[in-house]
Amino acid sequence: MIENSTLNKKTALYPGSFDPITNGHLDVLERASAMFDSVVIAVLKHPEKKSFLSVEKRVELIKEAVKDMKNVTVSSFNGLTVEYAKQIGAKFLIRGLRTITDFEYEVQLCQTNQVIAPDIDTVFLSTKPEHNFISSSIVRELSNHKTDISKFVPKNVVKYLQDDVRKVLN
Repeated sequence: MIENSTLNKKTALYPGSFDPITNGHLDVLERASAMFDSVVIAVLKHPEKKSFLSVEKRVELIKEAVKDMKNVTVSSFNGLTVEYAKQIGAKFLIRGLRTITDFEYEVQLCQTNQVIAPDIDTVFLSTKPEHNFISSSIVRELSNHKTDISKFVPKNVVKYLQDDVRKVLN
């Protein structure tokens, strides 16, 4: 028998590519983790999309970056986000917003999800102003040009991108 505390538990899913995870992503995740009993941050396996880091590496880097967040778990999935949310029992999707362009796209996605899965709500969290301009693609570009990225990503991602990846590329 399922206890009432389990039935009332609020679980949120924070999906994305996180290629790599940035401080903006972590800002959204930290605030989401304060709002919900548990948050699953999940890397979408997108077979048609060319990724910089493998899904496995992204999951590994995220796990290290969130190891002190007690109510956060890390996973990966493929397929529709709302289907994965149902699978893990999440009733909320977390979406981070940086710009008005993000908002337009995310509202469209949210409305589509509401038709497909009306029992799952989307929660939009705006990144703090100091993170608004940074994206995973900018981090990759800066890293490729050997520019300091320590203000934009967690320390373990800096180490991996600036040490480990450069060893492979050189």
